[in-house]
Amino acid sequence: MRARGLSRRFGELLAVDGVDLTVPRAHVYGFLGPNGSGKSTTIRMLCGLLTPSAGQIEVLGMRVPEEAESLRRRIGYMTQKFSLFEDLSVRENLEFLAAVQGIPARAAKKRVDELIGQFHLGDRQRQLAGTLSGGQKQRLALAGAVIHRPELLLLDEPTSAVDPESRRDFWEKLFELADAGTTLLVSTHYMDEAERCHRLAILDRGVLVADGTPAELVERLRGRSVEVASATPRRALQVLAGQPGVVSAAQIGNHLRLLLAGAEDARGRLREALRGAGIEAEVSLSVPSLEDVFVAATRGRKGKAA
Repeated sequence: MRARGLSRRFGELLAVDGVDLTVPRAHVYGFLGPNGSGKSTTIRMLCGLLTPSAGQIEVLGMRVPEEAESLRRRIGYMTQKFSLFEDLSVRENLEFLAAVQGIPARAAKKRVDELIGQFHLGDRQRQLAGTLSGGQKQRLALAGAVIHRPELLLLDEPTSAVDPESRRDFWEKLFELADAGTTLLVSTHYMDEAERCHRLAILDRGVLVADGTPAELVERLRGRSVEVASATPRRALQVLAGQPGVVSAAQIGNHLRLLLAGAEDARGRLREALRGAGIEAEVSLSVPSLEDVFVAATRGRKGKAA
């Protein structure tokens, strides 16, 4: 999948602004960003559900939106909101989706049986979809999205309404699909999910502000993450949050975590500020986190129009 200069306007609002993307085959590629960052709009353009205002898209060798109708047989799409029929059973939903995809009856029965087993829905297959738990609905929706064995699967914040254990199980299924050759594009606002991706893009107000593997993105911040241990962390936070060169400061338990604007050694200056306020503290470099990456990538963009 490739996109170049991808943009989308809604009236005066520029929701997606000149995004360039390259998604490798059989990878789990993550979109990270807050609500309103343009993730959903970008995904809808990539799968042909929304026409771009500008830019070029090529998916599986096909031009979008020009060849979107032909492409739909080769991709799967799972939305944030459960969109299957709640008054049909698990099996009936899958049978209906198989029919929509034009799968012959005999092959459809075999495929539905496979998916019910693969997604651990055997004891629920006669149950109405509307009565399933959040995690069970999620598994059913994913089974429906892959019923036609798509080469590319796009998932728009698929785990936003389920518990951590269900999210973990769901991601195991995604990696099984990737191992079998499916390319996955997953939008999320969970840092732990973003860390799982083979490659990650961060969107902020419609702009692509970072792109790389999680390890690469973290490595770029080496020397800029600082930990402060103090018996009075709230007082220390008040002193340090306004210091020059401090991009962000947050309390994590009894420690503070600071992100600096540059990799220069500012620890001495921070110690002096704390001593000047009568606060004893230990200041040391720490290993950057993906949350630090997110803060650094979106730094200074607050209040800017998309």
